[in-house]
Amino acid sequence: MRLRSLRLGGACRRLLVLVLGFGMRCFKPASSMLSTMLRGRCLICSLSFSVSCIRCFVHLLAYIDLGNLALRSLLLAYTVPWSTSNISGYYRLSLYLLTIAGVVFRSELAILVGTITIYLFITRRISITSVIIPAGLGGLVIGLLCTVPLDSFFWQSFPLWPEWTGFYYNTIQGHSADWGVSPWHYYFANALPRLLLNPATYFLCIPVAVMNTSTSRRSLDLLVPLLSFVGLYSFLPHKEWRFILYVIPGLTAVAADGAAWIWNRRTKSVVYATLSLALLGSVLVSFIASTAILGISSLNYPGGEALHTLHKEMEHPAKNHFNVYFDNLACQTGVTRFLESHRGPQTVLDVLEAQDTLNSRTWTYDKTEDPNVLLDPMFWTKFDFVLAESPEKVIGSWEVVHTVYGFGGVRLLKPGEESGSLVDKSDRATSQDKWVSKVAATWHGLEGLLRNSLLRGYWAEIRMEPKIHILQNQIK
Repeated sequence: MRLRSLRLGGACRRLLVLVLGFGMRCFKPASSMLSTMLRGRCLICSLSFSVSCIRCFVHLLAYIDLGNLALRSLLLAYTVPWSTSNISGYYRLSLYLLTIAGVVFRSELAILVGTITIYLFITRRISITSVIIPAGLGGLVIGLLCTVPLDSFFWQSFPLWPEWTGFYYNTIQGHSADWGVSPWHYYFANALPRLLLNPATYFLCIPVAVMNTSTSRRSLDLLVPLLSFVGLYSFLPHKEWRFILYVIPGLTAVAADGAAWIWNRRTKSVVYATLSLALLGSVLVSFIASTAILGISSLNYPGGEALHTLHKEMEHPAKNHFNVYFDNLACQTGVTRFLESHRGPQTVLDVLEAQDTLNSRTWTYDKTEDPNVLLDPMFWTKFDFVLAESPEKVIGSWEVVHTVYGFGGVRLLKPGEESGSLVDKSDRATSQDKWVSKVAATWHGLEGLLRNSLLRGYWAEIRMEPKIHILQNQIK
């Protein structure tokens, strides 16, 4: 069982649509209140938010973004007068939604819940008995009722709490380090600047929002718990930007507040006018950069492209059943259950099928990772095709019938250096090759337009490398 796949626990996520329905009803007034708080600032706020939204919106949807909804409730609580009778309800709802998100979706949100709770307790004197305990217990119970029964059923292991299993394996047992180790400052020096993308966000807008007396308090109300979460989570050796994605909306809101403060004073002096133009220019450049990165990122899923090519664009021997093996890199770069072909008899409850039912399908798949099993020559004899990063590790008589290229980095070209071909030419042209050719043609067109006229001969060249090889068994 793959622990990373276990963390997805996909079935119970759909049940939370009911909880989201409740949350959205509560947040309708929050949106209007937030607009009131930032009135006159809508332009810069929306432009600034688009910078990070392009980078993280898909991932926020993947977790149904209860954290974003909780942030709205928190902002609403910050903006209403302290005497408002329902202010405790806003805090409680925010902590309640964050707790559910942590129990069901991402266990690391427990740290964010902790930093926000401690900050609110110290600065806002929220009640332990009427806010903290009800939010914690309510979110915990609802979350467990959503995830444990459904995930236990579909994984056929009871009781099963996927987030606890992943947390225990990766954090308590320390196996997260097996996926790589980064220095403590990685999130602050690398991940956050990449996620925010626009340098004006963290070099100009956030400092202005913090130093300005009119925006300092509400900016710190967001920054302190969010950055404390990032700081505490930095002690875990294994780091990925997706682990801290939840802080981006809050940081963007603070940056938007600072940008709005500058924008509203653009007619008062040449300095503010210059800064306002620089902000607009930075947003435009960030949008162009995000669009370019979006196109490049489409080249980063060779595993999925290889599986699509195997199913749709290759001729197969005349037989009724094919057995396919995926290696680790293929599974990490786009191979998912959604791309598998399920032609032939099947049931809805795929995990409960008998072996003879699975064998009656046209395609069956294997993702074995045990190194001892992979060294057994008999293990490989049952496969017709293998999707692998390293053909030399596949034991037996195999032929590489197709190679899928993936993004291999960016190389800086100096004046006088010529750019090369994106990929090597091959006899088999697939839809992925055609898409790569389109990206390459667009990039080379931009090179001809901008390199010598604007960039004085410098250019960034996209490198493509062989990533996944499709191997066919020569004995079967």
